[in-house]
Amino acid sequence: MTIENNKHESVLNRTLHQQFSGIQTADGDGVKITRIIGSPHLNMLDPFLLLDCFESDDANDYMGGFPTHPHRGFETVTYLLNGRMRHKDNAGHEGVIESGGVQWMTAARGILHSEMPEQEEGLLKGFQLWVNLPATAKMSDPIYQEFPPESTPLERRENGSTIRVIAGKTNQGTVGPVVNNHTYPTYLDVTLPAHTDFEQTLPTEHNAFVYMIEGDVSVLNADSDSKSDVAEYQNNTLAAQKLGILTQGEQVVVRSGDDGARFLLIAGQPLHEPIARGGPFVMNTRAEIVQAFDDFHSGKF
Repeated sequence: MTIENNKHESVLNRTLHQQFSGIQTADGDGVKITRIIGSPHLNMLDPFLLLDCFESDDANDYMGGFPTHPHRGFETVTYLLNGRMRHKDNAGHEGVIESGGVQWMTAARGILHSEMPEQEEGLLKGFQLWVNLPATAKMSDPIYQEFPPESTPLERRENGSTIRVIAGKTNQGTVGPVVNNHTYPTYLDVTLPAHTDFEQTLPTEHNAFVYMIEGDVSVLNADSDSKSDVAEYQNNTLAAQKLGILTQGEQVVVRSGDDGARFLLIAGQPLHEPIARGGPFVMNTRAEIVQAFDDFHSGKF
């Protein structure tokens, strides 16, 4: 997908380029999910291959979990808002992801893993994001970055806003624990009181999106540096459970609505490489996908 720039003389603000709704589906052992990226409506946003939201307080919707399955060629990011999930793989890694915690797994040349709920009742809510790897890293060794909630900084601002920082750096200097030298991602979970502004600088060339968890925001397009002159803003509203792709630019500025807002702001450097997909494998050519299936069935993962 190509995203147009929105250029101004004094500032390059990102604005809403397109909006998408997710589709209801199931994955794993019947887990009900909303697929937001990776759907027929939005196949990908380089380097992001998939974004799923799972949310239910009915154990029947999630108890099957995601039994052992393979991955090759990309990274999986599991971030929990509510509940507990246990991760386990065939390389001896095991841990529990809790509310506010994240696991950033670089599957690379191949791994077998499972993600299973650690609860039999209550709300389970979170996201899984797939991030592509460049061709040079697809066959490297798997790497794990797992951080409990106390290790994912929660920035609290005087205006009542909170920002949980998974990756990247906020404008106030809070740095997320995830290190990624492939796509240099930003991953923020932002909560705003009603009628509150939030600004975040992003690398101009990075693709970026906002996914609304609750409430709504207006993405503000300023023709000048004056943040106080509301008349110079064009408001573009993004409602709950909508994904908004942003134009490229130096910063994003949003303002929450009457009920406040909570959203994910995610950005990353596009790879501009050919993509071949085959179920749980993402490579650059069909031949590499065939090899991935051969390696999996030969027990080489």
